[in-house]
Amino acid sequence: MKSILKPLLTIAAMALGMTVAVTLPARALVELNVNKGNVEPLPIAITDFQGGDALGAEISGIVSADLKRSGLFAPIDKSAFIEKISNPDATPRFEDWKVINAQALVTGSVGKEADGRIRAQYRLWDTFAGQQMSGEQFFANDANTRRVAHIIADAIYERLTGEKGYFDTRVVFIDESGAKNARKKRLAIMDQDGANVRYLSNGKSIVLTPRFSPNRQEITYMSYESGQPRVYLLQIETGQRELVGNFPGMTFAPRFSPDGQKVIMSLLRDDGNSNIFAMDLRSRSTTRLTNSTAIDTSPSYSPDGSKVVFTSDRGGRAQIYVMGADGSGQTRISFGDGVYSTPVWSPRGDLIAFTKQTGGEFQIGVMRTDGSGERILSTGFQQEGPTWAPNGRVLMFFRDSNGGPKLVSVDLTGRNEQSIPTANFASDPAWSPLLE
Repeated sequence: MKSILKPLLTIAAMALGMTVAVTLPARALVELNVNKGNVEPLPIAITDFQGGDALGAEISGIVSADLKRSGLFAPIDKSAFIEKISNPDATPRFEDWKVINAQALVTGSVGKEADGRIRAQYRLWDTFAGQQMSGEQFFANDANTRRVAHIIADAIYERLTGEKGYFDTRVVFIDESGAKNARKKRLAIMDQDGANVRYLSNGKSIVLTPRFSPNRQEITYMSYESGQPRVYLLQIETGQRELVGNFPGMTFAPRFSPDGQKVIMSLLRDDGNSNIFAMDLRSRSTTRLTNSTAIDTSPSYSPDGSKVVFTSDRGGRAQIYVMGADGSGQTRISFGDGVYSTPVWSPRGDLIAFTKQTGGEFQIGVMRTDGSGERILSTGFQQEGPTWAPNGRVLMFFRDSNGGPKLVSVDLTGRNEQSIPTANFASDPAWSPLLE
């Protein structure tokens, strides 16, 4: 048995083997190749988890919704099921599942332990090979049943694709409510599917650009409560807050370094120029990385911390540049028509996402880290601010629609665009790393 510690949740996970079925060697049933422009969803049957009544149906429903939203899986309607699973530990009748073209099958159960904890387990079956692919058991309290479902969905995603999932994550964003000319903006956090919204600020001051720390429990954001934009650090669970620094002039777009030891940002000085600075959070010493007479802004570290991508209009209009983490070797990498902004390095290190404005449209796109292979994933009237899922396969951004911004996700094929449900308007999303 292995123990997995996660914020607000302790989960014990145990692999479930079977004497009647040999676990398959690791291989992926879903081939991920984003350059093809389309991925055929894998038909998968997800049965209601037994023993938990409504809770079992809720957990399997969340697992199904997660997998479907990824665009890689096509959950089969339960009305088509031939075999009615009564014992999720028994070998299913594979012929019944092959008839409805279920290439993978998920069975599971939910129960209550004597100490009040919930026990949830699943088994993943390859119906055409007639074998179990994986199985695990988890324990959690009542408040964390949704997280158990997301963790199970991640495990299934990883076993079928060979890549990490992204469902057990959170998104911090700006909740916007009220009249357009008097919009109330609150710092908020939710699960990646829009559930469990919690407010982190009271809306008395404008807040902008929240960003996660690599430690998952801390964010940076900007607040105008003093009349000038100031960068704050906020501990998500305790609510403890501290000012990063009282810089003269305006501060923009703070982000953490991959090790969480620095914050990089753009500062506007009295000369009217915006340049990029990095601050060591331990010593509070600041290092200037660019010294331009233009506007340099929106810095983002590469995942290994060795480089920084940013935008600059030093060439006449805003384009994307890359430099060393010490400011060396500043090189322009974008040369397309239009104006580029909000570049963000992928967690995989292979791509840079960006916003592009051209021909009266706003586009969300990606390019390789040398600027080649530019690919537009989404086009709209006004949309911006991409943020990466931790596996580097999905982006979330915000788009103005019907009077205010809403959150949208899109995968790297550009074909699987999903609206993220929020009670109010929402902007400036930032995706957390996988929770632990």
